Amino acid sequence: MKRICVFAGSHAGGDPAYREAAGGLGRLLAGRGVGLVYGAGRNGLMGALADAALAAGGKVIGVIPESLMDVEPPHEGVTELRIVRSMHARKALMEKLSDGFIALPGGLGTVEETMEMITWAQLGYHAKPVGLLNAGGYFDGLIAFLRHASAEGFVQPANLDLFTAEADPAVLLEGMARYAPPPHIRVRRDGEEG
Repeated sequence: MKRICVFAGSHAGGDPAYREAAGGLGRLLAGRGVGLVYGAGRNGLMGALADAALAAGGKVIGVIPESLMDVEPPHEGVTELRIVRSMHARKALMEKLSDGFIALPGGLGTVEETMEMITWAQLGYHAKPVGLLNAGGYFDGLIAFLRHASAEGFVQPANLDLFTAEADPAVLLEGMARYAPPPHIRVRRDGEEG
């Protein structure tokens, strides 16, 4: 994987483990020569992630919609800043630039972006790994919900294999490196609908 997109909160959250996970992931990616693609924020876990990657010599691409430029000013130290027209364009560009996706703790935006990448994998729009960096057990509730949805017949059990969750970033990256789409997923070619 040459680049990984990381979705993360613009706030630090209440557990110091979240900020530690963000910094550790940023350093790990830079140390392995893996570029970081993220939402361009300078605050919270987004800022801690980017700061750590940059301090370790990593390349960081921030992607931000022009409408957020005044609301959440972007990190000024990123290697490259991409300004797009909308949130939809942001996610599409982040997906295009990346070979995989990781979610750090975050709020509604982080969960929405992560679930969209899992959904796109389910629909065969990409065959890239999705990981949850489960710092401090942050994603335990989401994982339990997805298992419940599967038990209730709304999510195919095999689709629970479309993502992996680990508390250790190195173990998470190793699992993502071994990812292959489940056999029932037919990956679509560019421009193919349906």
